[in-house]
Amino acid sequence: MLRRLRPEGLDFVGTAPVRLVFTRDISAPPEAVFRSLALDVPGWAGWFPAVTRAEPVEGGRRITLRGGVRFQETVLTAEASQVYAYRVDATNAPGLRALVEEWRLDPAGTGTRVRWTFAADGPAPVRLLLGAARPGLGRSFRGAVASLDRRLSAR
Repeated sequence: MLRRLRPEGLDFVGTAPVRLVFTRDISAPPEAVFRSLALDVPGWAGWFPAVTRAEPVEGGRRITLRGGVRFQETVLTAEASQVYAYRVDATNAPGLRALVEEWRLDPAGTGTRVRWTFAADGPAPVRLLLGAARPGLGRSFRGAVASLDRRLSAR
């Protein structure tokens, strides 16, 4: 059963009690990265190993992760070639009170600097757990973005 989270806006990315920020430069241009993030929602399962299913819905997405964690999300902003952000409205993940993710894209030579911010709130044990998960989330992000870059280079 999904549980409703607090509906935060984009400003939560800068004010959340837990902010995990990861950055990686890739060779694909910002336009191609943005298209994969914002316009090819089902494609996430092909380049982000933690995602087993992604489907667009009116105003957002439904995401299923390995292990059965599910998210219903609302897109907060989609500025072509610059930023894609969404909040989680409902999830079966225990303890979370609020979650917003932002993908910021900046030109880096002929490629893109991809910065992912994972902004969350929950009770103290959840915040501690998320902090401890930082290395794993970082590995997951770096691997996914490298996979996305390979996928876009093959096109």
